[in-house]
Amino acid sequence: MTPPLPKFLRPTPPRPGENGRNGDGTTTAPPKPQEQAVEGVASVVGWLDERTGASPFLRGFLYRKVPKGTNWFYTLGSATMFAFLSQAVTGVFLAMYYEPDAPSRAYASAAHITNDVFLGELVRGMHRWGSSVMIILIFLHMGRTFFFGAYKYPRELNWVIGVVLLVLTLMMGLTGYLLPFDQRSFWATVVAVNLNSSGPVIGPYLADFLRAGSEFGPTTISRFYALHMLAVPGLIAALIGAHLYLVAKLGTTAPPWLKAEKKDLLTEEI
Repeated sequence: MTPPLPKFLRPTPPRPGENGRNGDGTTTAPPKPQEQAVEGVASVVGWLDERTGASPFLRGFLYRKVPKGTNWFYTLGSATMFAFLSQAVTGVFLAMYYEPDAPSRAYASAAHITNDVFLGELVRGMHRWGSSVMIILIFLHMGRTFFFGAYKYPRELNWVIGVVLLVLTLMMGLTGYLLPFDQRSFWATVVAVNLNSSGPVIGPYLADFLRAGSEFGPTTISRFYALHMLAVPGLIAALIGAHLYLVAKLGTTAPPWLKAEKKDLLTEEI
């Protein structure tokens, strides 16, 4: 008869639920891969939320109250932001092949993107026509804001930010129009910069800044490219963040016809 093992060497019996066994002797099926994936994602989200504290902001932003009568007109702002994201993504791919260091290389690289790069013509077409779509959408969005009276107290600052975003969007369209550097884009940009130079006080200085000198030259393309790729999109992204914060904080206004109906009901009761 073998002597018993010391207590610290004896294996401990499994607890109920461990090793797939319950207290009544039945076995528990191991977790499915989908359940493990969900648990992993939940743990990562919890880890991020614990360190950033983003859940209160996201909860207030996603689950805020929406006024009665909200319709498709209220999606114009989201559509404009989607157009901006589409411009950013397609612009990154175009920047991988575009060469702004010389006029001849700029035109050749634009032709190379269109004719030789895989799906280059599609991406360039999305970027080109997407700029016009974004300008149209931001005008429609501001028109909806104006006619619905959403620019009034306490949303004046959001209206000012929207006006600045409109100007920056037009600026992004102007700086991007020159980059292919064909005859049409060159002379259209010459006309636009000459119009800027006719402005009072700062007009000539603004034109010299855009041209990177007194005349159009090779450095003009680099100046427009830097503004189009870095300065203007960065300002737009920052102002969109401020715009969305104010929308979440102040909420949206009800359509004007609902306000008129409430006034009519009050007069009838009186």
